[in-house]
Amino acid sequence: IARISSHKGVEGVMIMNREGAIIQSTLDEAKAKTHSAALSELTAKASHVVGLLDQNDELTFLRIRSKQREIMVSPDKGFILVVLQNPNISEE
Repeated sequence: IARISSHKGVEGVMIMNREGAIIQSTLDEAKAKTHSAALSELTAKASHVVGLLDQNDELTFLRIRSKQREIMVSPDKGFILVVLQNPNISEE
């Protein structure tokens, strides 16, 4: 988490289980709870859609980008890694 957090633009890193229970987070508690609830549900729905389209496939990465933020979600069998970053800060 420390290595990911050290990149420019990273606003937060969170590890949670598939049900949305926070295991570790650099976000404040309120933001972590909000993000974990929404993103665990979104990840489950995206995984379901990928499975419907091809039963032999599975979701490995999900990227959501808005004008102000980029959310990267990397699901694993029991855990979900989430990175929030500001895409407007350039890497130098």
